[in-house]
Amino acid sequence: MVNRTGKAEVPQEVEVVQADVLNGINVTESVSGASVIYQCVNPPYDKWPEQFPTMQTNILNAAASVKAKLVIGENVYMYGDTNGKIITEDLPYAASTRKGKVRAQMALDALQSHRDGKVRVTIGRGSDFFGPYVFGSAMGDRQFGFALKGKKVSLTGNIDLPHSFTYINDFGKALVTLAENERSFGEAWHVPNAGPFTQREFIIKVFNELEKEPSYSSMGKLMMQIGGLFIMEARESVEMMYEFEKPFIVDSTKFEKSFGWKATGITEAIRETVLWYRQYDKNNQD
Repeated sequence: MVNRTGKAEVPQEVEVVQADVLNGINVTESVSGASVIYQCVNPPYDKWPEQFPTMQTNILNAAASVKAKLVIGENVYMYGDTNGKIITEDLPYAASTRKGKVRAQMALDALQSHRDGKVRVTIGRGSDFFGPYVFGSAMGDRQFGFALKGKKVSLTGNIDLPHSFTYINDFGKALVTLAENERSFGEAWHVPNAGPFTQREFIIKVFNELEKEPSYSSMGKLMMQIGGLFIMEARESVEMMYEFEKPFIVDSTKFEKSFGWKATGITEAIRETVLWYRQYDKNNQD
C-alpha cells in the first residue's frame, strides 16, 4: 500500500510505502517491482481540478515505467445529470460540473493511454460508497456513526427516490476481478451494486440492524448551500446535488454477466458495516 505517511492500519503481511503522488519520481520509485497498480487515490474534494490530473498522470507514467497493469477506481461523475435515466457504461460523458469534467477527462486520457499501448488500463466505477473505513460519503460516518450513537441522521435531497449504493468490500473485490481478467482491459466497468434502494429504505435498514428507533431528516440544496459557507465538503457537494434530486441508478449488468457474481446482499453488507463501526467506536473509546 502506498500513501503519504507510510503508515496505515493494514494486515501484517501488507507493506506500506510512503510516497507523494504529486511527485512523479516518488511514485515511480514506490511501485518498483509491481505487476498490478490500483489507482484509488483522491485529492481533497476542493482540489480536484488543480491536483487530480497530475496525480493520475504520475501514476500512469509510473505504471508504464514498470510495465504494470493499471486498475483505476472511479465514481460516476463523468456522466453528469442523466435526468433519472439508468446509468450504463455506454452513456456519453456529459458532465457540466467541475468535478465531473475532471473525472471525464481523466478517464478519456487513461483509456487513450491504453489504446496507444503505453500501459494496460481497466476502470472500475462505483456509486456512493458505504462500508468499513468509508467516512465522507452519503452513507458514511454521519449516517452509520450517528445512528450507532443514537443521534439523528442527516440524509440528502429527496430521500424517497431510488439510489444506487456501492459496498466498499464489493468494490475492492471487483477491482481485483478486473485485474485478473484480461478481457476487462481497455474498458470501464460498473461494479456490482445491490438494490437500488431509497435513502429512507437504506437508513431504516441500518437502524433496524442497530435495533434502534429510526431518527433521520433530509438536507436540501438550499441548506447545503448555507452549510457550504462554513464547511468545505458541503460547499463542494452542492454541484453534485442532482444525484439526490432525481432517481440515480447505476447499472452493473455488464460486469455481472461478464464475471459471474453480484453484489453482497444489502442486509449482510449493512450488518458487516455496523459491526465494523461498533468496533471502531469501541477502539476510539478505549
